[in-house]
Amino acid sequence: MKYLIAIFFLFATVTAFAQKHGERPVVQFTGIVHNADSTNVIVPYVTITNTSTHSVVNQSNYKGYFSFVAHEQDTLRFTCVGYGPVLVVIPTNVPNKSYTMQVSLKAQIINLPTFHVFPWATTDEFRKDFLAIKLADDDLEIARKNVSRTSLVALSNVLPRDAQEIQSASAQSMHNTILNSHSLQPNPLLNPFAWGSLVKQITDSDNKSSSGSSN
Repeated sequence: MKYLIAIFFLFATVTAFAQKHGERPVVQFTGIVHNADSTNVIVPYVTITNTSTHSVVNQSNYKGYFSFVAHEQDTLRFTCVGYGPVLVVIPTNVPNKSYTMQVSLKAQIINLPTFHVFPWATTDEFRKDFLAIKLADDDLEIARKNVSRTSLVALSNVLPRDAQEIQSASAQSMHNTILNSHSLQPNPLLNPFAWGSLVKQITDSDNKSSSGSSN
């Protein structure tokens, strides 16, 4: 007997719930989802969940348009990535059993904390690289290296002469010629030092040639 009473009450509860749900008229819910900051910006592919019946989930198309069947007083939840959720309740006594509205979603900005990525897995690796780091030269050290004798000699061997240097050399040669125009010009063929330098150059050249051929 107790089981029959329990079954009776359960059946009555289910019947009452079904009648209560069935009393709410069906409505064709239609609309467009757009950005709350600009009505010209459409929000596509918005998920629409009927919280009154959790099993019913709809979605707007790529133009933000949606149209589906719901009941009066149903609560619909509009959600989309990058936007805050919006709840819409369908009113009662909807004329022509059709309800149309524009749903506005507000853009949701989430500020994430700053995250720094370092190329060292451990502090020991960082300490090792820090101790082995080579600091760059400052402006004074760079200038000192550029005007050093080694740098100037190296540049003089590779850089061509400019017009001013050639003109200065030509003017110096002309000046020496004018100074020695009324005096005897030294003949390098009669200079024993010049002959010694020539013989040394020829000997060095022969030694280099013989060493290269033997290799």
